[in-house]
Amino acid sequence: MPARTAPAPRVLFFDDFAGDSVDRSRWTVRITGRTVNEEQQAYVDDTATIRVVRGPLAAGSNGALLIRGRWRPGHVTPEGNRFDFVSGRMDSRGKVEFTYGTAAARMRLTAGAGLWPAFWVLGVGRWPDTGEIDVMENVGDPSWVSAAVHGPGYSGNTPLVKRDTFPAGQDIAGWHVYAVDWRADAMVFRVDDREIYRVTRAMVAPYGRWAFDNPKFLIVNLALGGGYPRSVNLTKAPYVGLPESTVQLIQRDGAAVLVDWIRVTQEAVP
Repeated sequence: MPARTAPAPRVLFFDDFAGDSVDRSRWTVRITGRTVNEEQQAYVDDTATIRVVRGPLAAGSNGALLIRGRWRPGHVTPEGNRFDFVSGRMDSRGKVEFTYGTAAARMRLTAGAGLWPAFWVLGVGRWPDTGEIDVMENVGDPSWVSAAVHGPGYSGNTPLVKRDTFPAGQDIAGWHVYAVDWRADAMVFRVDDREIYRVTRAMVAPYGRWAFDNPKFLIVNLALGGGYPRSVNLTKAPYVGLPESTVQLIQRDGAAVLVDWIRVTQEAVP
């Protein structure tokens, strides 16, 4: 009797940014003027900072999401706060939410000390009680990305974090697939199908409660500066986590993230 083949994973969500603009039935582009990690940008809903692109801007993709940090000195947020930079952030809260599965994104980043792109999965409810899974973060060093989890007792400067260095000849400027396999007992982080980190219930237990059995939603964003970049580049001026060279890069419109696609799958029941 021939061996049974495993059924193909079920696709819960897929966006390859083939439309003319961000699909608002799936995504909400956020407008925020408060920061919790000392970031130096406000998020705005503006095609100058977040839009769908084609042609040369898509860097070989048939269509891509482009998030770009911009120099906009004196920008005033709805809360009345002032920022010199704006950028883009969008999430699927209330539109695409899931419990367990594989969340993956094909992305291309820009090197620049203090640029802080991220692809992450956040729990529905109060943070950190409902958990956070950082599938990919980078703070401008082209040679590595990091993955992490946050929850009650292990939030903020979490001990559950791993940096991964790219193989020789590769860096963040190339296209890479960043993914997490989120299961009931573990999370396995991958870059281009290569496992880079594994977090289990047993690893979390010494720090606090497992916060990963509840619905979560997708987020992709580009932050500028902040506490995490500062902890790496030790820059406090001219902006927290942003050295002058990166400020000039942003002023030249050179700070960008490209996303070819984002997908969520779950294993099919045999």
